[in-house]
This record gives sequence, C-alpha cells and structure tokens, in this order.
Amino acid sequence: MEKMTPWIVLISYLLALLLIDFFILHKKNRVTSVKRAVFETIFFITNALIFSGLIYWFYDNNLTENLNNLQPTEAVIKYLTGYIIELSLSVDNLFVIAIIFTSFKIPSQYQHKLLFLGILGAIIFRAILISVGLILLDKIHGMSIIFGLFLLFTALKMLKKEPEQEVEKEPKGIMKLFRFSKELHGGKYIAKVNGRTVFTALFGALITIEFTDLLFALDSIPAIFAVTTDPFIVYSSNIFAIMGLRSLYFFLSNMLDKFTYLKYSIFAILVFVSIKLMTAGLLKIPEWFSLLFIGVSLSIGIYISTLKVKSEKN
Repeated sequence: MEKMTPWIVLISYLLALLLIDFFILHKKNRVTSVKRAVFETIFFITNALIFSGLIYWFYDNNLTENLNNLQPTEAVIKYLTGYIIELSLSVDNLFVIAIIFTSFKIPSQYQHKLLFLGILGAIIFRAILISVGLILLDKIHGMSIIFGLFLLFTALKMLKKEPEQEVEKEPKGIMKLFRFSKELHGGKYIAKVNGRTVFTALFGALITIEFTDLLFALDSIPAIFAVTTDPFIVYSSNIFAIMGLRSLYFFLSNMLDKFTYLKYSIFAILVFVSIKLMTAGLLKIPEWFSLLFIGVSLSIGIYISTLKVKSEKN
C-alpha cells in the first residue's frame, strides 16, 4: 500500500487542479483574455515544478517501486526532461486545435469547455497507451529501436506537413452512422432537430480533438521512453504537460502563425530523441545534455521566428 502513495497523491493533485480550473478559473463560458491565459499558464507550470519536489521526496523516501533504481535528483531531472519534451511536442498540437475550432466555427466562449473535456479523455487514453508501450518495451527485444524509427519517420513527415491543412467538415467512415448538425444549438452536444436527435458542432469538434490527441500521443509517448521507462515519471510528466496545454493554447492562439520556425525546433528534438532511443543499448546520453539540447532547440526556434516577425514589420 505504501508504494501506492505517489499514485494516490498524483491523482488527488490532478483532480484538485481540474476542480480549480473548472469551478474557479472558468466558472462560466467566457472568452479567455491574454492576461488570464498568461496567469493560468504560469499557474500550471508552477504546479508542474512543485510536483518535481514531490518526485524528489517519493524517491528519496523509497515510496515508489523505482524499477530503474533512480536516485532522487536523477528522478527529478528525468521528470523535468520528460515534461519539457511533452510540452514542446504539444505545440504542434496547438496548430491542429486552432484548425479544428475554425473548421467547426466554435466561438471563443465554448473553446475552454471543449479543451477541458479533451483533457479528461487524454488522461484515460494516455494511461492506456503508456501501459501498452511499457509492456512492449519489456516483452519485445529491440522495441526501443522500433519506437526510435517511428519517431524519426514522424519527424520527417512533419517537415512535409502543410500549415494550411484543414479538418474535414463532413463526417466520414463510422461518423456517417451518426446524425450531425453544423449548428451549436446553444452550446449543447446533443439536440433535437425536427423531432430527430442529432449531434451538434460542439460534439463533432470534441470527438475530433480526442482523436487528434490520440494520434499525437502515438508520437509523444515513445519520445519520453528515451528519457525513462519508470511508469510514474512517464505518466506524471505526460499529464502535467497536457494539463497546461489548454492555457498555453489561449496564450499562443493569436501568435501561432508567428512561430513559423518552431516546427524545426520540434523536428530537431524528435530526431535527437529517436537517436537516443535507437542507441540506448550502446550509448549513454546524460539527462542534463538532453535537457540542454531541448532548451537550446526551442530557444533558437523562438528567436529566429521573432527575428522574422520583426523583419516583416520593417
């Protein structure tokens, strides 16, 4: 039971943050201002950093299973590295979320509610995917190489991605089995139209967000396996990164088109992580170097993007 303490604390912490977010920060459907988005982003990042202190305490007092025999400081560094990797890879997801909202014509006052529900689905789906990934790594020899090659493929595919990609407005495949309305119907997910039950545009956007998060999870979860295979660190860093994604979206929503070179930073991070995964049995890359590489890559992408914006104004 003692070994379950970190998981109980993690789940309780996440539930508390979700309750604060839903009932205090966003009591009503209102547009999130840039000032409020900045405050919320700082709030969630601060909580992620606070939890790193709990990580140290858990591993220092032998409260976790600690399958990889990590020292407390080492556990904290791996947690922070995983958190930054997941947060940086999620930036690409923000562009897709913006396209989804535009495609379904979702007003700003409903966007937070959709992202909030999206995070609940992500918590469940990512727990399943992380568990499956860890089992595959444990049972199949050379699985880290397969994950590494998959990440390398993802990185190369990302460079070919057109920023103006659009989400299909007409339902396809299994979605055709459901009746969809393009209207919002007062913020409802299910409504009655001419006596028939239909799913609204909000429901369509929610399903699309859940599906895209699942696709992005297939990329980002193997990336953190290059850092650690400790289940607690993998899951906690992953979820805290997702928790801050909503506020980060509202903070960056008006500036996404300005960070044009950030995708090259993400490309560099994916390539680095894929190489680290594929050479795990041959080469030991220090975590401080991984953290430094990620920080420098993101800084260069943001700096060059900023220079481009300034040159366009002049």
